[in-house]
Amino acid sequence: MSTVSLSPLFRRSIGFDRLNDLFDYAMQSEAPNYPPYNIEKLGNNQYKIVVATAGFVQNELSIHLENQVLTISGKPDEEQQNAAVEYLHKGIARRSFKLSLRLDEHIEVQQADYANGLLKIELQRIIPEEKLPRHIPIGSSKTVSKIENRDE
Repeated sequence: MSTVSLSPLFRRSIGFDRLNDLFDYAMQSEAPNYPPYNIEKLGNNQYKIVVATAGFVQNELSIHLENQVLTISGKPDEEQQNAAVEYLHKGIARRSFKLSLRLDEHIEVQQADYANGLLKIELQRIIPEEKLPRHIPIGSSKTVSKIENRDE
C-alpha cells in the first residue's frame, strides 16, 4: 500500500489537522457490504441512514455516537436460534455486524426508528450562529454583519 503525503496542502491551510487522520481512516478501512444500507439526503441540512437488518429484533440492535463516529451494531440473541432446525437453504444471514460512519462536525442525530426490518436514523446539520457566513468590513472597527443565508 502506498502512502500519500498531504504536507503540501497544509502549507496553504489552517486548522485542517484532522484531515490527514480522515484520509488515513479512508485508506485503511474497506467499505462494509453487510448489512446493506442507504444514506439519503432529504434537504439542505437533513439526512437519513437506512440499514436493512432482516431477522433482527429491536433489542438486538444498538446505536452509539462517540467523537463524531456513529456506530450501528447488531448481535443476534443466541437463545432464539433453534438448534433442532435443519436448514436446506439459509439466505437470511442474521450474523453480528458493526457499521461505523464518520459524521461531519455539525451533524446531530435527531431520532432512530425500527420497523419492518429497517433501522432508520435521522440526522440534521445544525450550524451554530458563529459558524454562519459573515461579512468582514475592511478598514473599519464596525461589528461584523451576518450574510443572509438564502438557501433555506
